[in-house]
Amino acid sequence: MVNTTLENRRPFIFAIFLIVAGVIGWFAAFDLTIEKIETLVNPDYNPSCDISPLVQCGVNMASAQGAVFGFPNPIIGVAAFIAPIIVGVAILAGARFASWFWIAFNAGLLGGIVFVAWLISQSIFVLGTLCPYCMVVWTVMIPMFFYVTVFNLKEGHFGNSGASRRIFARIYPFTWVLVLLGYLAIIVMAQLRLDAITTIILYS
Repeated sequence: MVNTTLENRRPFIFAIFLIVAGVIGWFAAFDLTIEKIETLVNPDYNPSCDISPLVQCGVNMASAQGAVFGFPNPIIGVAAFIAPIIVGVAILAGARFASWFWIAFNAGLLGGIVFVAWLISQSIFVLGTLCPYCMVVWTVMIPMFFYVTVFNLKEGHFGNSGASRRIFARIYPFTWVLVLLGYLAIIVMAQLRLDAITTIILYS
């Protein structure tokens, strides 16, 4: 008899989401890396992502915040976004990972979202810019962190009990609410600090 319980179903949609989010994040990081290389090769180069005084990436790339570890931040993204792509593809291929693997994957995303949150604060409150490619990375990192975390909780990968797993299984379809709140927090901060909406309209 075929076992069709929730625990034994492969999360196809979840896997596809990881692949798509990883690909989008990777291309954003890759494009930003190319832009950084262009500015190093040609100091007079005007980055294609410099759309207006507010929406631009030139200031971010030239700042200390743009190379926290001594090399351009997007290089981290080029390397890191490979992980969700591989995990997603592996799930589609039928792979099943041990709890320790999911915990490690979640820990990596936690580190990523903390770093992204810090970069968001620096971009809005210190540099006063909204980097287009950076915002693409923010857009995929927020849902990846929340969905993977709630997925792990509902699957019991953190060693949580059956009762809590059932609770998080019911919460999981509504994870988009957490994602939306994350997006709204960025929009509110950008509007209050930079009057982003008015500025974007004026330069559009």
